[in-house]
Amino acid sequence: MNSNASGESGHVDADVLVLVEDPLVLASVRRVVAAVDQSADEGPQPVSRQQWNRASAVVLDIAHAKACSSRNPRRSRVFLVGESEPTLDEWKYATSIGAQAVFTLPADENALVAVLAEHSVSRGEGTVVAVVGACGGAGASVSAAAIALASAARRIPTMLVDVDALGCGADVVLGVENVPGLRWAALTVEGGRLSADALRDALPARGQHLRVLSCSRGEIGGPSVTALGAVLDAGRRSGGLVVCDVSGCRGLEGEAVLEGSDAVVMVVPATVAACVAAEKVGMWAAQHNSNIGLLVRGPAPGGLRGADVATMLGLPLIAVVRGHRSLGSMLERGGLELRRKCALTLGADAVLDGLAAGSRSWSVAA
Repeated sequence: MNSNASGESGHVDADVLVLVEDPLVLASVRRVVAAVDQSADEGPQPVSRQQWNRASAVVLDIAHAKACSSRNPRRSRVFLVGESEPTLDEWKYATSIGAQAVFTLPADENALVAVLAEHSVSRGEGTVVAVVGACGGAGASVSAAAIALASAARRIPTMLVDVDALGCGADVVLGVENVPGLRWAALTVEGGRLSADALRDALPARGQHLRVLSCSRGEIGGPSVTALGAVLDAGRRSGGLVVCDVSGCRGLEGEAVLEGSDAVVMVVPATVAACVAAEKVGMWAAQHNSNIGLLVRGPAPGGLRGADVATMLGLPLIAVVRGHRSLGSMLERGGLELRRKCALTLGADAVLDGLAAGSRSWSVAA
């Protein structure tokens, strides 16, 4: 699944984020990027955190390294460039944001080509979508699981990632809590990077195309921002779909997932109280990703329509999901199952169709 998004949220199609002022060094970097058949993002400054996190690599000079060290998190695949070697103090700024090597340009063009080409070979075209609950009990976990199941049914390599450590767990929702495999507590990230194939093989499976990374039972500690970044990067390189169950996680971890996602699905029950909460959650989410669409969940005791909710929140409507009578018993007896043309399936398919279209904003559902 490929999402060629660009524009308002700060996510661009560029492979390499280039932050270089010196015209001669910049020209050298442009030659290198062109040589490895990638594109460069030289957009306006300062860059957004989403831009910073989503770039496949960052090539920057010492001035930008100083600026970025105060407002951007440490990440992998950062390369420092300049006309001369940096001083020890300058190198400290670069290493604080994850700089792995320094290249003197244009003399080291071939070496920079090598490191960027190595990454471009392994880069996939996967998609990451975050699912957020507008309020407690909104149904974000069930919706995330439904999207993952629907994706796997299309034979797309899919990973369901559980972000909320205090939730029941994505493995419980899918009925694979007793399936052996890696959980967050046992995941070790070295060097900020994971093997996409090794990660997938280590996770509990639900069928052939779906893997699940959930929080461990009996522990309240969830994934770190670094671990989340590495998992999303590995999932994206696998070329499939990564569905992140953010639910009610509003901390740094939730923000990192939003910034690293191509799109955000906010699940809103069709009640006035939920809409009031959704207005606040939507403002928070929009600070980290502007590509937000709504899944409105029934029943609607006051007759509130999906279009009413979308108008109230000023966000596009992906789909309205009616109440699912057998959902409770299904979750108690083996985990979520999707049936053809049931409400959950239709809602999940609407999300997948929107992602597959690759548009910057969700289409308003009828």
